[in-house]
Amino acid sequence: MFGLGCASLNQFEHFEHFQHLEHLEYLEHFEHFEHFEHFEHFEHFEHLEHFEHLEYMIKLYHYYKSLGDKTLERLTDEELNWQYNNESNSVAIIVKHMWGNMLSRWTDFLSSDGEKEWRDRDGEFDPGHLTKEKIMELWEEGWACVFEALEPLSEADMQKIVYIRNEGHTVEEAIQRQLAHYAYHVGQIVFLGKMIKDTDWTSLSIARNKSKDFNEGKFARDREVRHFSDEK
Repeated sequence: MFGLGCASLNQFEHFEHFQHLEHLEYLEHFEHFEHFEHFEHFEHFEHLEHFEHLEYMIKLYHYYKSLGDKTLERLTDEELNWQYNNESNSVAIIVKHMWGNMLSRWTDFLSSDGEKEWRDRDGEFDPGHLTKEKIMELWEEGWACVFEALEPLSEADMQKIVYIRNEGHTVEEAIQRQLAHYAYHVGQIVFLGKMIKDTDWTSLSIARNKSKDFNEGKFARDREVRHFSDEK
């Protein structure tokens, strides 16, 4: 009907105020933008081309790495190796596990199973003491492997099939799976950092009792479309 490359307009159920249907040709990637609710002029959609799904996901990977970066830099060797009890993981153990996962999943990402034969997953959870220097080395090596695999990809790769433990995923699904996994562990790292630093902790997001000020600053700006992590 409108020349859209999608099954129906149900994907756009949250776009509540469209007024110019003649510009629907700009929407071929808009199945990923269901939460942008108040666009009034389709002619402005050409400015959203930089929000292709792959680029958006890569920005999220960088965002979660940055939360880990800011936490790790605040902790000492001893704090990085601190465990609440024997069944809990230290920050060092979590970093070591993420490193092992990253190297396994993203080495030869498109051509080999994401669970490599050489990976020692159980060893990632050994509680041996690691220096901060070593922890940071593992952290950076793991993330470098992630981005070296992600950044050459294109939207055309998203429906290719890759395998993790012999289970097929589209590339898009695998990217989403790993993003959720890393966000989970980065959240643990930040939580441990807050526990350890106690009153010396400085918020990585909106400081306590500062939500009103933060929101006032946001709503004082002109409305625009950009990634939330691109803070001005």
